[in-house]
Amino acid sequence: MESHKIDFGVYLPQLGFTFPQIRERAQAADRLGYHSLWFMDHFYPPAMPTVPSFEAWTTVSALAMVTERIRLGHLVLCNGFRHPALLAKMATSLDVISKGRVEIGIGTGSVPPEHKQFDVPFPPFRERTERLEESVLIMKSLFTQEETNFKGKYYTLEKAPNLPKPVQMPHPPITIGGGGEKYTLPLVARLADAWNCPTYSLGELEKKIAVLRSECAKIGRNPATLRLTEEAVLAIAKSKADLPSVMETAKRRYPGKGWGLEASGYIGTPDDIIKRIKERAALGISLFAFFFYDRAEPATLELFVRRQRNGTGFEGEMT
Repeated sequence: MESHKIDFGVYLPQLGFTFPQIRERAQAADRLGYHSLWFMDHFYPPAMPTVPSFEAWTTVSALAMVTERIRLGHLVLCNGFRHPALLAKMATSLDVISKGRVEIGIGTGSVPPEHKQFDVPFPPFRERTERLEESVLIMKSLFTQEETNFKGKYYTLEKAPNLPKPVQMPHPPITIGGGGEKYTLPLVARLADAWNCPTYSLGELEKKIAVLRSECAKIGRNPATLRLTEEAVLAIAKSKADLPSVMETAKRRYPGKGWGLEASGYIGTPDDIIKRIKERAALGISLFAFFFYDRAEPATLELFVRRQRNGTGFEGEMT
C-alpha cells in the first residue's frame, strides 16, 4: 500500500492584502518549512465585490521569485477561466521557473454571479464536469507528449507542442477539488493525483472518502495511489485562556456553515489541534491546507510549527 507523508499547507486567500503583506506571509511560511501555499481563483472575493484582490496565477508567479522551497498552488482554479492548453503552458513555464514547485488544483467553478458579470460561460454542472475532464486529459498530454492531438466534445488540439517540459515528472501533481458524488468524485478517481475536500463538505468527510474509494474500486484503481487532502479553518490558541478571543476573530472572518468552522474546523490549543490532526490522518488525510484564523500572521504560523515539531508525532514533516 502506498503511503503519503503528512504535510501542512497555508491557504492564504489573496484578498484585502497588499502584495508586501502577502509576500511577508509567504516568506515566513517558506522559512518555517510549510509544504505549500494555496490561493483562490476568482475575479473578486465571492460576495465581496468591493474588497481588493489579486489574480490567482499572477500571484503565485510573483511569489515563486521571492520564495525558495514552498510549493505554490490554488484550491482551486476555475476551469472555465482558462483554455486548458493555455493553463498547461502557464503551469509548465512556472514549474521550470520555480524549479519544480507547482501544484495544480482545479475544479469546475462554483460562483455563477462572477461568470455572468465577466461574460464567462457557466453551463450546467454536468457539462462543467465534462469540460474539466477534457481539460485534465489535455494538460496531461501536453505535459508528457511530444505533441498533442485531441478531439473532444468541447476542445480540439492538432499537433500541439509544449516545450520545455515541466521539471516534475511525469507532470506537476493535479488535485481536483469538490464534493459532488455523482460527477466530481468519479472524475477524481479516474484522473486526479489528489482530491481536496472543500470546507463545505468537511462535515461529510468520512462519507465522501467512502464514495471515492468505491469509485476507485469500480475502475480498478488502488485508492492508496490517490492523495486525500482537506482545507479547513485553524483557530489555534496559545492557551485555553486565549481561546475565546481567537474564536471571536475566527467567527468574524470565517462566518457561516460553508466554512465549517465549528462543525469541522481545528479549534483549541496546540495539543487540541494535534489530536484533531491525528484523527483526520487516521482517515487517510495527508495534506492539511489551513485557513489560519488571523489570516496567517507570521507569529501564528510559527506557533503551529513550533508545537508540531515538539510532539505531534509528525516530526520531520516540516524541516
